[in-house]
Amino acid sequence: MTDTRSFISDPKELRAQIRAGRFTGPTAGHGGEALQANLVILPGDDARDFLMFCQANPRPCPLLAVGEPGNPTLPTLGDIDLRTDLPRYCLWRDGALVAEPADIADLWREDMVSFALGCSFSFEDALTRAGIPVRHQDAGRNVPMYRTNMPTRPAGRFSGPVVVSMRPMPAADAIEAIAICQRFPLAHGMPVHLGDPAQIGITDIDRPDYGDAPDIRPGDIPVFWACGVTPQAAIVAARPALAITHAPGHMLVTDVPSSHAARRLTGVQPL
Repeated sequence: MTDTRSFISDPKELRAQIRAGRFTGPTAGHGGEALQANLVILPGDDARDFLMFCQANPRPCPLLAVGEPGNPTLPTLGDIDLRTDLPRYCLWRDGALVAEPADIADLWREDMVSFALGCSFSFEDALTRAGIPVRHQDAGRNVPMYRTNMPTRPAGRFSGPVVVSMRPMPAADAIEAIAICQRFPLAHGMPVHLGDPAQIGITDIDRPDYGDAPDIRPGDIPVFWACGVTPQAAIVAARPALAITHAPGHMLVTDVPSSHAARRLTGVQPL
């Protein structure tokens, strides 16, 4: 089992270990300053609607790159093979999660279109350098993620709730975190909510819908960011015949510096 506290700073080395099956855990804290990405793969019939969904919901679904149909690479993000370079994937059929494979080489089809979306792990290095605690990293856990009562904007067949990630921290640190994260619009940008989780439909903060339970300490407030697991909730609602995503917290680690999350990347083209 991967010890997520032994951080691998080189994204190429991290992907090599993932391909070899030596790294299987969440990627928070790994890859140094490399941009991390959520992944959604859909057959061509559904890809156009999903592209419109991302364009309608840039906070939870900031587009980094869109692949060519049938091509399992994203050259603008690095020397990447999307079939093997994530620690764990989710396989969806008719909106139901049916498997969580370690690679998807045997599932790849010539009509598949890949979408890389920004990830909040990309700003965690900046938080750490500012002395702001990132508790799930310190504990070797996955970040807690929650479905909310905040709706996305529907597009085509895709709709559903916004999913958020949460990082507890002292109130003074939360103010600084807002200032830091507004520089990363392609990594979800500023938080979407601070404080009372019930206001966004979260009934039990200690029981996230995805990831691990949070480490909330006296004096902390919960801080919530839009999350790239939002498309997975949309996939459940849309029920496409086939979809593949990253497993929550098990991201695509690119060769692009996280500082590039402050501007638009190339490689996002209409289908």
